[in-house]
Amino acid sequence: MKFLGVSILSGVLLAGLALPAVGAIGLGAKDGVESFDSIPGDFKTPTLSQASFIYDSKNNLIAKVYARDRTILTQDQMSPLTREAQVDIEDARFFQHGAIDPKGILRAIGKNASSDNASEGASTLTQQYVKNVFIEEAGDDQAAFKAATEKSLGRKIKELKYAIKLEEELPKQQILTNYLNITFFGHQAYGVEAASQRYFGKSNKDLSIAEAATLAGIVQNPSAYDPILHPKATQTRRDTVINKMLEAKHITPEQAKEALATPLTLNYHEPQNGCITAGNGMGFFCDYVRHEVQTDPAFGASAADRSKLWSQGGLKIYTTIDPDKQAAANKAVTTKVYVTDTVSAAMTMVKPGTGEILAMAQTRPYGLDDSKHQTVVNLNVDAAMGGGNGFQPGSTFKAIVAAAAIDSGTTLGQAYPSPSHMPYPSMSACSGTWKNTNHDTVDNDSPSEVGPFQMPEAMARSINTYFVQLEQDIGLCAVKQMANKLGIKTKASGAPLQEVPAMALGVEEMSPLDMAGVYATFASRGIHCDPVAISSVVGIDGKKLAVPQANCGPAMQQNTADSINTLLKGVTEKGGTGAALSLDDGRVIAGKTGTTDKRQAAWFDGYTPDLVGVVWLGGPQGNVKMDRNIKIGGRGFQSDDGVYGATGPGPIWQQAMSEAVKGTPQNNFTLVDLPAPPTPSPSPNASGDPNNPAPGQPTGGATNAGLLTPAAPPAPTSLPIPAPPGGVIGGQNPGPGRPSRPSQH
Repeated sequence: MKFLGVSILSGVLLAGLALPAVGAIGLGAKDGVESFDSIPGDFKTPTLSQASFIYDSKNNLIAKVYARDRTILTQDQMSPLTREAQVDIEDARFFQHGAIDPKGILRAIGKNASSDNASEGASTLTQQYVKNVFIEEAGDDQAAFKAATEKSLGRKIKELKYAIKLEEELPKQQILTNYLNITFFGHQAYGVEAASQRYFGKSNKDLSIAEAATLAGIVQNPSAYDPILHPKATQTRRDTVINKMLEAKHITPEQAKEALATPLTLNYHEPQNGCITAGNGMGFFCDYVRHEVQTDPAFGASAADRSKLWSQGGLKIYTTIDPDKQAAANKAVTTKVYVTDTVSAAMTMVKPGTGEILAMAQTRPYGLDDSKHQTVVNLNVDAAMGGGNGFQPGSTFKAIVAAAAIDSGTTLGQAYPSPSHMPYPSMSACSGTWKNTNHDTVDNDSPSEVGPFQMPEAMARSINTYFVQLEQDIGLCAVKQMANKLGIKTKASGAPLQEVPAMALGVEEMSPLDMAGVYATFASRGIHCDPVAISSVVGIDGKKLAVPQANCGPAMQQNTADSINTLLKGVTEKGGTGAALSLDDGRVIAGKTGTTDKRQAAWFDGYTPDLVGVVWLGGPQGNVKMDRNIKIGGRGFQSDDGVYGATGPGPIWQQAMSEAVKGTPQNNFTLVDLPAPPTPSPSPNASGDPNNPAPGQPTGGATNAGLLTPAAPPAPTSLPIPAPPGGVIGGQNPGPGRPSRPSQH
């Protein structure tokens, strides 16, 4: 029966060779396969999946990523030894026969019929190439892979018909080149170039006779002839190839003797795939680039199109990341905070006026090994781009409230009583009126912080009650709309922003990249740019692809931005919460500190006119209280009464930015005139609340912010604002009206 089956297949193959047209008609009717004349044009030279390469702004390689590690070579780029060795061992009569080899078939029939164990194939290199194309097209589709590799007459006939057509349309040398680029050599290496680099650490064109013979021998069975696991079997197979090369007179007897005497010598390189291989903490940025390609419509109209582009590879992706600034940021977040600490730090640097991300680093390394404190959650970005659900930005959000007020006409001289303690007042919102039905209150950080204050001092000292009163004057809708203009359209989780008075105190979770975009808008005098990580991409065909744009445009009046820069410069000067954070070269800086309720997150968002750096510090799950008992990077915080924006993230920012700006030009902000200080007046009640006379009295236990009452007639009704969902990465979820008592320095 075995002999009969092989004979029938042989007859079919020989009939197809002798009478391709007739064979095609008969077999096409019987098996439903395509005719010889309808082979797809892209089958002749299919687009093979290749490795993609991601580069930094100075063209240094960040990472090599691939579904299949392959680098396509032309015939001229391949070693002639490789080509000769493969033909000699796999299909010695390749250049003499057509799509099939009748002699090979007869030889296989004889050998297979006379043996119950041995099996010899009769496929030519062309047929093997066709099979490999079907396997390549199957990708990770298990059903398609099974169909491409099943042992059936139908598959053999289909392969033969494609092989015959290929031989009609492509020269033999091109078929051989295609075959050597597509075939699998084990250890994730596809094609001769990847295999040469994997096993010998050199380009294919530089292989010796022994090395070329080793690769040629692997192809028949990459598992059995694995040079790492089975070196003796590999060397025996290699020697067989060398003798075949001698028999074909592709090498001389002297060359064969020397090659046979050469030990199997490898320079093996483990497969290096993906963002986990990136150095200097760039794994998270690399992952951000991956998300960019897979989510941005610039890279394809549908998710399937973008996924195919990424998995097909062959891309050269040039990015905005600056290796020097990245090194500075990575060193700061990993030396100031230990990987074993209960908290972590993340830092993003952005170039104002461009949206370019110049650095993205965090304390815990990129990876999946929990024992090494690795993570693949990018704490610098929103959930949609591979991050968590963000962290409360605390008082760093006050700059957005100030920008909304100034842009609508409020002057820096605007003064408010700013008591140390007060109830949240009613406020207008986009959809109605917020009312404090739960009698929630807001405190300043210290009972001694009592107004009146104007905006410069209120910003420098981060006075909570001032910014709540300012928010009351302009309305919650104006604050939300300004946040939208500055790139914050949702929370980091993707959930909608909530219009609540505690918005001014930074209770809605953001990412460092979100806040870097905000402060970059101030630095660029009101021009907001969407963040960009990719500067250019060269596709698999060598042509440039469209990339996401920064879409830069005005988000506020220039005078508004200049006013904010003036205010935030004051934060870093004497009397401000960031006064201790000057840079090594003394250049002008501006910024804002922020510390959230229970000190579960601390921030410093600081910048020069040319570079923005935002640092977050806290528990990755948002549930670590950084009180006076905590130790971070070997440093205790007892004397500071716990972590604040100026004492925790501030020094990280100071170290990273000092290094990042070293040797760069020093520019100045365009500043506005400050108002004359107000005349102080005595206050009979420091709290400003007749129902709560004690200064700094703790707030009540209410957890709901209040009610939105629609302003439109006929009759107002009260609508509760739902609390945010709990149990998410990155932050806490207090009631939407207030963060019980935020610390703001």
